[in-house]
Amino acid sequence: MKKIITRFNLNNEDIDRIIEMAWEDRTPFEAIKIQYNLSEKNVIQLMRSEMKESSFKMWRKRVSGRKTKHEKTSLSTRFKSKNQKANK
Repeated sequence: MKKIITRFNLNNEDIDRIIEMAWEDRTPFEAIKIQYNLSEKNVIQLMRSEMKESSFKMWRKRVSGRKTKHEKTSLSTRFKSKNQKANK
């Protein structure tokens, strides 16, 4: 049975992809917002609920204040991973 987070209507694949994007240095929160309609606050909530406490704390320490996680302050505009489908 697929795990669904009903508040955001996400399946396991979506959750895994969001977690992967959140861990990537060059993927800004705005990219997650565009693809999954989750704000930074929502991503933090999802990460907290899906990860072990120690992993969540490590992730929060890593992304807190990181310029590349916010599009306006990031020089990188690329957020498309090789795991994403190509737009045709």
